[in-house]
Amino acid sequence: MYLVKEMPLDQRPRERLIAHGAKALSNEELLAILLRTGYHDQSVLELSKHVLYHLTSLEELKKITYLELLKIKGIKGAKATTILAAIELGYRLSVFKREQKIKISSPSDVYYLLHDEISHLEQEHFIVIYLNIKSEIIKRETIYIGTINQMMIHPREIYKKAVIYAAAAMIFVHNHPSGDSQPSKADEKATYHLEKTSEVMGIDLIDHIIIGHHEFYSIKSKHRTKLT
Repeated sequence: MYLVKEMPLDQRPRERLIAHGAKALSNEELLAILLRTGYHDQSVLELSKHVLYHLTSLEELKKITYLELLKIKGIKGAKATTILAAIELGYRLSVFKREQKIKISSPSDVYYLLHDEISHLEQEHFIVIYLNIKSEIIKRETIYIGTINQMMIHPREIYKKAVIYAAAAMIFVHNHPSGDSQPSKADEKATYHLEKTSEVMGIDLIDHIIIGHHEFYSIKSKHRTKLT
């Protein structure tokens, strides 16, 4: 097994990062820093290339699972968890940057913000977008995963966070794995009860958006929009 420290100094990814910055490194070198060691007769850079070879694009790393990583020769539990942790940290940073000072002006803004992230999910994800008085995103939180039901989505969690973030308004969002954004009776009932709580709390519930496959539904306006 080859260790990074056994490589020539000017070829070591870590030393190259220190000397030239992360942007100067290739995808293989960045991944090699996470992997730390090679596997049997493979150097760490060769193993890194081997991992990336299994992907049709770098974008696939965002969706890869622990079990899928373990199927790649040379990747064991420690390496797999390190890769997944780095991917998640990078994703959270990208979301944070993307949401800074974003103003929500319409249901379509919500759709384009979250469609790529939740439209393909196999379970319903109930998300709350917390806004300031200018309708700019303060924070968003996934409150519940599973079938929407007013008994499962407890107002306490939603409004506790609204107070913490000093939110002036909120938008509820969830996906329909079927791809059909038409609201169910449970969707409408849950929205009604949560809207009543919003009125008591003095926090404006702007809308509840349901995201499907290339379409979305605004419960407030009772309108479905299909996109091609």
